[in-house]
Amino acid sequence: MASRSTSRGRVAAPADLLAAASRVRANAHAPYSRFKVGAALRASDGTVYAGCNVENAAYPQGWCAEASAIAAMVGSGRRLIVEALVIGGGKRLCTPCGGCRQKLQEFAAPDLPIHVCGPGGLRRTITLGELLPWSFDAGNLAGGRRSS
Repeated sequence: MASRSTSRGRVAAPADLLAAASRVRANAHAPYSRFKVGAALRASDGTVYAGCNVENAAYPQGWCAEASAIAAMVGSGRRLIVEALVIGGGKRLCTPCGGCRQKLQEFAAPDLPIHVCGPGGLRRTITLGELLPWSFDAGNLAGGRRSS
């Protein structure tokens, strides 16, 4: 599902994804970095799943927002992401980290649109293939189901 154009010809983030990601971002547990992130995914049936980052004093034990949203989707029995949105603060784009790019790749095609937002709204839409070129997927494994 592609994003819509606004009256000024600019692209707008899908309102339902932005609302869901913004809502969960407010609940993020980020006492160490103070950098709250929210993510929302649209599954192939149209259902929206959201997640926020959850930090832990033992840093590797935390969860990224995208990973939390993927877990909610998989827990509901869905396996295909058709659109994603990430919202964070700061001046730089808040794109998915390398690990989350790989996690998204497990459940999406390279043309997956990822809407990167800040508190003011959409900053840029990037495809998963642009963020993770030459990805490693099940097709790389013997008997894998997919190849890039």
